[in-house]
Amino acid sequence: MSNKHDNHGKVEEQAPINENDIDINELDDIENSDTEAAKNIAQEEEDEVESLRKQLADTQAQLEKEKKEYMFLMADFDNFRKRTLKEKSELIKNGGENAMRGLLPIIDDFERSLQAINESSDAMAIKEGVELIYNKFTKYLEQNGVKPIASEPGSDFDTEIHEAVTMFPTDNPDQKGKVIDTVQKGYTLNDKVIRHAKVVVGQ
Repeated sequence: MSNKHDNHGKVEEQAPINENDIDINELDDIENSDTEAAKNIAQEEEDEVESLRKQLADTQAQLEKEKKEYMFLMADFDNFRKRTLKEKSELIKNGGENAMRGLLPIIDDFERSLQAINESSDAMAIKEGVELIYNKFTKYLEQNGVKPIASEPGSDFDTEIHEAVTMFPTDNPDQKGKVIDTVQKGYTLNDKVIRHAKVVVGQ
């Protein structure tokens, strides 16, 4: 309790604050306001948690989808690799088979030529038969990508396609470093050297 003085010097007592004097409606409003704010915060937190759960579920679903796609691609690539290896193996096998099959008619020609040599004394006919077989064989090789390497006398010596088996001394400056003679023909297969031409080179 507090005291205060009046104008005449007398002490006047001040009445104590009574809790009943507080407006109950104001308290209810404050309490309701706090409760509503708490509900709003709780709802926001719940909404945020639900949103995170949805994001997590979406991420997991996307991850599972990409995992399945990756596994499918890996299986498809493995099948492609196996199929390619099989096709390559068959190509090599069948390519060799086709090459050998193409040689069979030429072997038949050789056998007929040998038989003709034993039965005929006509040298010219035998020579023509052998030339026919030779031309047929070289044509077959050319059709399969095999070509002779040019090594005519007077051509430049080239280590990429020639192999010098002999160096021949010469006083002719035009023959130095040039092919003078071919000991053995060289060949290319699809422009790749499979046998160098063995030549005599002027020195």
